Amino acid sequence: MDEPARIGSRVQRMRTELGLTQRQLAEPSYTPAYISTLESGRVRPSETALRFLAGRLGTSYEELTTGRPAHLATELRLALAEAQQTLATGEAGEAAVRYRRLLDEAHGLALVPEQAEALLGLGECALESGELPDAIGHFEAAERLLADEPLPRRARPIRGRAVAHLLAGELRYACYLLESAIDELGASGLADPEALVLLYAAVIGPYIDMGAHARAAHAAELALALAPQVSDPALVAGMHRQVARTFLAEGRVADADASLAKAQAIYGQLRLRTDLAHCHWMRGYVQAQNGELEAAERELRTAREMLAARRAALYTAQVEVELADVLRRLGRSGEAAQLLSALLDLGDSHGAVHAAGAHRLLGLMAEERGEHERAEEHYVQALALLERSGASGDLADLCRMLGDLLRRTGRTEAALDVYRTGLGHRAAPGTTTLGPAPAAPVFGSVRLSGSRWAGGRAE
Repeated sequence: MDEPARIGSRVQRMRTELGLTQRQLAEPSYTPAYISTLESGRVRPSETALRFLAGRLGTSYEELTTGRPAHLATELRLALAEAQQTLATGEAGEAAVRYRRLLDEAHGLALVPEQAEALLGLGECALESGELPDAIGHFEAAERLLADEPLPRRARPIRGRAVAHLLAGELRYACYLLESAIDELGASGLADPEALVLLYAAVIGPYIDMGAHARAAHAAELALALAPQVSDPALVAGMHRQVARTFLAEGRVADADASLAKAQAIYGQLRLRTDLAHCHWMRGYVQAQNGELEAAERELRTAREMLAARRAALYTAQVEVELADVLRRLGRSGEAAQLLSALLDLGDSHGAVHAAGAHRLLGLMAEERGEHERAEEHYVQALALLERSGASGDLADLCRMLGDLLRRTGRTEAALDVYRTGLGHRAAPGTTTLGPAPAAPVFGSVRLSGSRWAGGRAE
C-alpha cells in the first residue's frame, strides 16, 4: 500500500475526473471533512474506508491503494501459469526465458508474491538443466521474499535449495535443511499435507546416499500416505487457464484470478509427480534389498515412467541405476548396461553419487565377465566421484570391492592402501544426520505413521 499522501492524491484525482464533490463521495458512510483530511494525506485510511471509496470511484481496492490497475497483476499471474505449464511439459529452457521476463515485470510492479513465483520457476528450470549454483541462488532469493510467510509457503524454496545441494554432493546439508523444515512444521502445528509431501519426498535421496535406508523408507511411506491422487491434471489446468483469459478479456478480474488459482494448484500437483516418483523409487529400492526383485523392477519402472513423462532426464537416469542393479541380479546384464549409459551420457557434474553408482555397476559386471582391467577402471572412476560427494557408506563399500579385486590379481600392497582408505570413510551408525529423525506429522489428534517403520528412530 502506498503512503497516505499518494493515496489521498489519487482519491482526489479520481473524484475530480468523475465530477464528484467531497460530500457526494463521502455519503452515506463518511463526512466531507474526512474526505478532505484523507485527500490532503493527513490520515491513513482504513481498509474498510478504502474499499468503500474504491466502490464509489468505480475502481478496485488494489488500484486505489497502489496506483496499479488490477488487470496488470492478473495478466502477470496468467503469464506465470503459462510458464508453469511450459515447465510442467519439460521445456525448461523456454520456461526459463519466460520466467526471467516475468520476474522483471513483477519487480517493476512491486508484486512480491509474483516475484517469488518467478524465482521458484527459475530455480526449477536450473535444477532440470543442472545449473546448480544458479538454482540455489534463485531459491534463496525466493525464500528471502517469503520470509514473513507461514512455513508451508516457504516449503518449495526450501525443498528446491535442498535438492540443489544434494545434487552438488552436499548430502548432510540437504538433510539438515529438509529435516529442520519438517520438524518446524510439526512443532508449529502447520502440518500442511502438500508441504510435507514435498519435504518427505525430497529427503529420500540424501537418506539413501548416506546409508540411512530405514529412515528413507519411513519418509517414503509417509509421503505416499499423504499424497493426493493426480490423474491427467494438465487438461484441467489448461482449461482453467483459458477460462481465466476469457474472464480477463471481459474485465472480470476476480473471476480470472479464481480460475488462475485453480490452474496453479494443479500445476503444483504436476510438480508433485516428480516427488511421488521418488517414493516409488524408494519402494523399489527397499524391495530390492529384501530380494523381491520382480516387485522392485515394477516399482522402479513406474518411477522411471513418471519421471520420463516429466522429461526429468537427470532423475530418470538416476532411477535407471537402481533398475540396472535389479536387472543384473535377475540375470539381464545386457539390459542393465544399456540403462547405465544414459546417466553417464549426462556427465559426472549431474549427480556424482549416481554417476559413481553407474561406474560401480559397470565395474561389477566387468569383473563378473573376468575383465579385471576394465572393472578396475570403473571402480577408480567411481571412487573419484564419491570422494567429493560425502557418501561415506558408498565410498567404504567401493573401497572394499576395489581392494578385493586388487588382492585377487596379486597386488596386495595396493589393496591394503585401498582398504585403509575405506576404513577412514566408514560411517558410524546414527551419524547420517544432525539428530534424531523428524517426528511423524500430527493431523488433529492423530499422528500419521508409515506402516512398518512407524514409531521409532530410523537409524
